[in-house]
Order: sequence, then C-alpha cells, then structure tokens
Amino acid sequence: MDFHPTQDQAEIRNLTEKVCAGFGDDYWLEQDRSAVFPHDFYDAIAKAGLLGVAMPEEYGGAGLGIAAAATMMRAVAQSGAGMAGASSIHMNIFGLQPVVAFGTPEQKQRMLPPLIRGEEKACFAVTEPDAGLNTTELKVKAERKGDRYVISGQKIWISTAQVADRALILARTTPLDKIKKKTDGLSLFYTKLDRSKIEVRLIHKMGRHAVDSNMLFFDDLEVPVEDRIGAENDGFKLILHGLNPERILIASEAVGIGHAALKRACDYANQRVVFGRTIGMNQGIQHPLARCWMNLEAADLMVKKAAWLYDSGAECGAEANTAKYLAAEAAFGACETAIQTHGGMGYSAEYHVERYLRESLIPRIAPVSPQMIMNFIAEKVLGLQKSY
Repeated sequence: MDFHPTQDQAEIRNLTEKVCAGFGDDYWLEQDRSAVFPHDFYDAIAKAGLLGVAMPEEYGGAGLGIAAAATMMRAVAQSGAGMAGASSIHMNIFGLQPVVAFGTPEQKQRMLPPLIRGEEKACFAVTEPDAGLNTTELKVKAERKGDRYVISGQKIWISTAQVADRALILARTTPLDKIKKKTDGLSLFYTKLDRSKIEVRLIHKMGRHAVDSNMLFFDDLEVPVEDRIGAENDGFKLILHGLNPERILIASEAVGIGHAALKRACDYANQRVVFGRTIGMNQGIQHPLARCWMNLEAADLMVKKAAWLYDSGAECGAEANTAKYLAAEAAFGACETAIQTHGGMGYSAEYHVERYLRESLIPRIAPVSPQMIMNFIAEKVLGLQKSY
C-alpha cells in the first residue's frame, strides 16, 4: 500500500494551505468573539475552486472524490481555522452527494454549479428535537398536493441556516403506521430556504460561534415536485450517501484541529522556561504530547481507509463511523493536553488552545454520538444483538 498522497491530493492540500494562510489566528479569534459567519474566508475558498473538490467535473467540480476532500478539510482545520473554518464550507463539500448519486441530469445542472461556484450556501436539515439520532422516527411531514409538497414541523441543530440559501431536507411522506420497514416513508428534498415559511431560530452555544446552529420551524413550506431527490419514500437510503462522507470529513477535520493544538503545545513547550530549562525537556510534558501525535496519526489512517472505500464504491459504514470515533477522541485529547501544556495561559483566549478545546467537542458529539457508533460496530461488525 502507498500511503503518500496522490499528486491531486498534494496539490489540493497545498492550494488549501495557501488560501488559509491569508486567514490567521487573529482572524479566527475575532470571528469567534463576534460570532459572525466568515464570508470572506468562504469566498476565498470558492474563488480558489475548492468548494467543488468532490463534485463531478461536468458541473464545474474537480471530480477528485472524498479522499481529496478529506485532505482539504484537514488542512483547513489544521491551519488554525479549526471547526469554525471547516464548518463554514463543510456542507457545500459533502452535502449534495445524494444529488450527485441520485439526482436527474436536470437537477444536477440546476443544483450543483451554484454551490460549486459559491453563489449559494446550503444547510443539512435532518435532525429533529424528539427523534435525535433515531432518524427513522422523523416527524416533519411532507404532504403531496398536486405538483407540490407542503412541509411542516421542526428541525434542530441545523448549521449555517442563518446564511443558507437552500436546504437539504429529509421529511416523512408516508406515516409511520403505514410503512412496512422503519427505513421506508421518508423522502429527500433540496429546495429554497423560504424564510417567509421557515423560522430560523439561533441556538446560543459553547463554541464555534462564527458558524451558526439553529432550530427550524416549517410552516407549510411549498416544495416543487422537481425538488425531490430520487423516488418518494426512498429518502433514508439516499441520505446515507451524505452521512458516510460527512463522518469521513468531520473525522479528517478533527485530526486537523488536533494537530493544530499539538503544534501550539509543542511550540510553547520549546519556549517556556521554568526552573532554568524549557518545559519541553521534561518527560511529563513530552510523553502526553507524543501519545497525542500517535493517536491522531492512527485515526488518520482510518480516515484514509474509509475515504478510499467510499471513492471505490465499496461499503464503508463501519470504517467511516470508526474514523469519526477515533479522530474525535484523539482530537479532544490533543486539545486538552495542549491546554495543560500551556498551564494557566492555556485558559487565555489569546493562546487559541481554549478555542480549539471548545470546538473539539463538536466531532465528539456530532453528527452521531460515540455511544451510537459503538452500538453500530457491536451489531453490524461483531454480530452482537441490537441493544437499543
């Protein structure tokens, strides 16, 4: 096996690093403090042609797949942009994979180019307050009325909805009591985020303040039939083409923010002098940092495997979930260790590692909890009985 990045991946990484170099630590600190979406960063990424890294070439993308996208997203997070920078472009990178896989030629031509060019922003509207991770129990309704669907109900933890132009919405088109399988009865839509029919309510949260999280309230939103992706009631199957790449990308982002924290910790340890010597000479400092590096690199190997499987068209559910779990735990450990290495100064915003720690909780929690990943692996990989 060749673990070197391909030429395309190396070029994507170098271009991403070049763009990110224009947005330093002070920029991201200010975005965090002001809680303002990083529009100029988003525009720079779009101008560089990076939003379409995993999209088909015939629609303006680079056609390089999820492995290249993962390389890019790690570089973004590792630059110091962290989860804020990654989340500002995250949905545009992976979210419309169901459209790529199942959309009609007309839908692809209409939906993909504006996203790739950065002219439109999208949000991913799946999670609901009462269903949580139990996606088959979603209650948001989409009722067919002639050539339109009418959507009503509530979604929660929807990122970028404050600035999004369109939304990928998973909604129930057949009631639960009328379906044979739990995964039936859901349909997928990609449509305009009509704010006259959707209330977008901001959720104030612990970190990643530059990228909003929201509750959405749908009040008879009318969606044209031509905005439905795939067949009616097949939405759950379709959404999986977005969920696995999302896990892979967020895992790669976690590796990136973990390495960003690790670098800051090592730089500080090499400079901070206590009792006449740099603290980096002490094994009590060295060993935790070395362990963090090993954990991050081990997680990154699983990211690469999962991305390769996805790009090859192979089943990758176990690997994508495992990559997300391992990378999230490694990132959190690296960020926590970075704060401890800085001592009291790690608690200071100007050293940035406290921001990294707050943001590193995101891949631990979202888009699926570590407990549910372990349930999945126990059942689907190890053959144990379902526990929930």
